[in-house]
Amino acid sequence: MLVTLNSSLDLLMSNSSSAVTGGAVALPKDSFTNALTKNIVAMLVWLALSIINGSMVHTFLRHSLFYENPRYIMFIYMVINDALQLSLVTALYVGSYIFRKIHASVCCFLIMTAVLTTRSTPLILAGMAVERYISICFPLHYTQMCTVPRTLFLICVILILTLTPPITDLLITIINEPLSFFHTTIFCDHPLLFRQRSIYYKNCVFDGVYLSFVALTLLYTYCKIMLTARAASTGLASVKRARNTVLLHGVQLLLCMLAFVVPSLQAALISLFPRLSLEIRYIFFLVVYIIPRFLSPVIYGFRDEQFRKYWTRYLARRSQSVSRVRPVSLKVNL
Repeated sequence: MLVTLNSSLDLLMSNSSSAVTGGAVALPKDSFTNALTKNIVAMLVWLALSIINGSMVHTFLRHSLFYENPRYIMFIYMVINDALQLSLVTALYVGSYIFRKIHASVCCFLIMTAVLTTRSTPLILAGMAVERYISICFPLHYTQMCTVPRTLFLICVILILTLTPPITDLLITIINEPLSFFHTTIFCDHPLLFRQRSIYYKNCVFDGVYLSFVALTLLYTYCKIMLTARAASTGLASVKRARNTVLLHGVQLLLCMLAFVVPSLQAALISLFPRLSLEIRYIFFLVVYIIPRFLSPVIYGFRDEQFRKYWTRYLARRSQSVSRVRPVSLKVNL
């Protein structure tokens, strides 16, 4: 059975504490040097990816050919979603070393936003794979089927689908908990915030259904593009690129699914190697929340020739403006 990604957030943020939430398992306390090193690495990675994502968004907004193309609209939506998720998870990670407990209402907002952005990624991948499938298999109908209004409508549908689980979590909690609960201070993790067992089972069902749907969508589009590639006698380069793009989306989906199995796998490793519990958590933090964020720039930022041309041009201008030293002219009145 799938374990929801919500439970991985509390494991992620239990780094500097002397015990896991609830006091069930004692953990060694991280040394100041290790804590400082881990947080510096996390902040540097966040800064590097934020610069990359910011330059991509700037390139997208500066050229109308991108925001009039459904393909690039979905891409930039994923970039913004990844940037928000990375910023939020990094803030939770670093904040866990500073604050033991925070206000429950603040924790509610952070957890719900983190869950929203994490669940959005697989659905965005499915939408981008379908766009590639239509482009290759129905090229004559592409302009009618893939339009900007329909792309924006798809984004709204994705937001509604991914908003439903955290909102229902909140509604169930409001019904079962007194309002004073949201004015208390808690250790910010999903099980302590949304304590009803029904929430856990509801999210397991939702995650299983929608991840299966995304996986089947990627598999179907990849197979159809493969058949089109075999039928093309000339071996069109566009077909090969679309096939490789969908394949990379599949790799992204597998990395995203790690967030759903991390809690059980991480708990098993910690039970085997309790002295390395903090290092195990940090490795999972990098593998699950950091590495997948590098794939979006690779898939479209570097592989897409059109976007790469404008993006590298912007980066070159920025590097020149930073490195250029302009002399200051002083006027001397005699």
